[in-house]
Amino acid sequence: MMDNSSWMTVYPEIVLLVMACVIALADLFVKSPKRTASYVLTLLSLGGVALLHALYADAGHTLYGFGRLVVSDPMGHWLKCFATVAVMVTLVYSRPYAGDRDMLRGGELFSLSMFALLGMSFMISGQNFIVIYLGLELMTLSSYALVALRRDHTQATEAAMKYFVLGAMASGFLLYGMSMMYGATGSLELSAVFKAIASGQVNHQVLVFGLVFIVAGVAFKIGAVPFHMWVPDVYQGAPTSATLMIGGAPKLAAFAVMVRLLVEGMLPLAFDWQQMLSFLAVGSLLIGNLAAIAQTNLKRMLAYSTISQMGFVLLGFVAGVINGETTLAANAYSSAMFYMVSYVLTTLAAFGIIMLLARQGFESEEITDLAGLNQRSPLYAGVMAICLFSMAGIPPMVGFYAKLSVLQSLVASGQTFYLGLAIFAVMMSLIGAFYYLRVVKVMYFDEPVTATTVSADLDVRLVLSTNGLLVLVLGLFPGALMALCSESIVRMLAS
Repeated sequence: MMDNSSWMTVYPEIVLLVMACVIALADLFVKSPKRTASYVLTLLSLGGVALLHALYADAGHTLYGFGRLVVSDPMGHWLKCFATVAVMVTLVYSRPYAGDRDMLRGGELFSLSMFALLGMSFMISGQNFIVIYLGLELMTLSSYALVALRRDHTQATEAAMKYFVLGAMASGFLLYGMSMMYGATGSLELSAVFKAIASGQVNHQVLVFGLVFIVAGVAFKIGAVPFHMWVPDVYQGAPTSATLMIGGAPKLAAFAVMVRLLVEGMLPLAFDWQQMLSFLAVGSLLIGNLAAIAQTNLKRMLAYSTISQMGFVLLGFVAGVINGETTLAANAYSSAMFYMVSYVLTTLAAFGIIMLLARQGFESEEITDLAGLNQRSPLYAGVMAICLFSMAGIPPMVGFYAKLSVLQSLVASGQTFYLGLAIFAVMMSLIGAFYYLRVVKVMYFDEPVTATTVSADLDVRLVLSTNGLLVLVLGLFPGALMALCSESIVRMLAS
């Protein structure tokens, strides 16, 4: 019999699972083509789950449940809270778009999104290889279905197939790496793996071999070079609502998996995995930024932009342990967490604008489709410009502060190699600024291709405006979010 503290660790997940099942059943009786009842019930459920996570995180307790299978800690709850809000925002932006493309025939969009979020929650709170892997599979299987939700669309079906095949390969990498770790250390639990590695009794070559496969599996999930092949094709081919569901909240879960596996489970191997991540980061920054310049499709450009942004997140992990000392770990990992949260916030608004500009029978995906947007709708052009400036790292947007915090963590190490990485990252950001500013130029200085004005439902307008404003406000006043990330990471390291 389980004690109450075990159930306490997963209350929000239980609420999420029950409501996902309720919505899947209740939707059978909804007749509205826009699925209004299912939509409202989903948002209310997700709002309740996000509030639960925020209350848990604010309490600041670290609890282990079910024989240390899961952990309830501030870092996990804040990431789950942000992921839940990201899914809510995604659904607000997606409903008009999905309705125009016959993707709301059933309530699958809502229930699949909730099951994907449930998978993310278990990825974030897993303290055992099996729990993390099961969470990952639940999230990715739901994501495959969401990409293929537009059944009669060949591009979407092709994207789903590519995603499925490459995703299966990445899952195999991760599982093989975990099995190697289990074979070497004799445990699936992260704290026991940590102790076994730290003891020095385990064959180092076997550990590094397993670590290579684990890093490869995680790199695939965040889309780092050279495991980035699926990102541009899936981003472009999937319905934009599914693109945002893949490119938003799951990035927070992937960040948590990196922290759980590499920091909580394998910190004694930091010298090895930091070297691997630095190579992945350099490749992601180089290929992501250079390939983005050549794109004319906006979604594909943002896909390559994502690859380069993930390079920055990896740089945050690179400088945590210096010569075996972990004094800089909290600073480095909190800067990576801040970067990931601000990136997801910016991505939501950018893809929200793309969905807003799309009409029935017309996908607003090419950069030229944004021509003269300022003359047609100054508000939406302004929000898009704020997002692009943030991704480029131009002050005073939140993206500037995110880049600065990662670079500062590299420079603080005092190592020549990390200083070189910081300089390289700055040079790549300068190249990246070109393709972001090109889109701003098209919106503000090119002649409009169409005279149609942009209209949106009240909920979309409100959320999009708030989203754009947050990107600006958090750039002007980043202290609160930075403190939250820093405190979460410090508590995680202390436990």
